Amino acid sequence: MSDVTVREAMVPEPTTLRVDDSAQDAGKCFAEREDVRAVFVVDENGRLVGVITRKTLVREVVAAGKHPIEVRLRDIAEPPRFTLDPAMSLDAGFHELEVRDFERVPVVEEGGRLVGVLSRAVVQRRLAEDEPPEDPDPGSVLL
Repeated sequence: MSDVTVREAMVPEPTTLRVDDSAQDAGKCFAEREDVRAVFVVDENGRLVGVITRKTLVREVVAAGKHPIEVRLRDIAEPPRFTLDPAMSLDAGFHELEVRDFERVPVVEEGGRLVGVLSRAVVQRRLAEDEPPEDPDPGSVLL
């Protein structure tokens, strides 16, 4: 796996919204797709600005008593804590996920343009697929 890059293993085209979109738009993303864990907020050039999670919406909008259609994502998006370069080796990328205890990390090209997301679950599945099958017990007889 050492010559595989993050780009080869990342999930391309993660769920994104623009900085001018509303918290209601983000809520719709979560409501329409159970598998969406985070919405990435990008500017007009596709550069990553931040991340919105269900927890973000509850804390910054619902608990704060704000109207979701009036709240712009630029105002509540949490800056990414860490990003990966798509050219990085997958081994190094997975190591960063493990050491930092992150489930997923945005992948950005030079200039900050979001190109994908590396998910711990996806990498673990890939590792499991790449493992050779176990040899049967040499003492057993196959019928």
